[in-house]
Amino acid sequence: MKYLSLLFITIITAAACSTSNQPVPAENATDAGREFVRAVLDGNFDRASFYLLQDSTNQLLFNQQKENYKKMKDVERRDYKDASIRPVGIIPENDSITIFRYYHSANAKDTTPLRIVRKDGQWLVDLKSVIKM
Repeated sequence: MKYLSLLFITIITAAACSTSNQPVPAENATDAGREFVRAVLDGNFDRASFYLLQDSTNQLLFNQQKENYKKMKDVERRDYKDASIRPVGIIPENDSITIFRYYHSANAKDTTPLRIVRKDGQWLVDLKSVIKM
């Protein structure tokens, strides 16, 4: 009986560890925007990259965003990690493009629009929209 209980606990623990915070594809544009923003606010740029439309311009903008985050003071980073995300508007342009406008509580004065695009069945953030809007 002890062996069976130990085996059960081991299996449960292994299962819990194997699914630890791996990003999953967004089901819709809102999820993609929220997951991307949350990852950036947390400084988890590997996770944020999962939700990024991969092209050279987006990569350049994303790398600049990472550098800016690294230069922030610890207290600012903590505020970002503690921030909540508030969608202000979710505006579908068509079936594959949605504008996700939000602010976060660490900087409520700044509302930011992100273009979320569906490419090859995945919803991804297109940062180029930030410089165009």
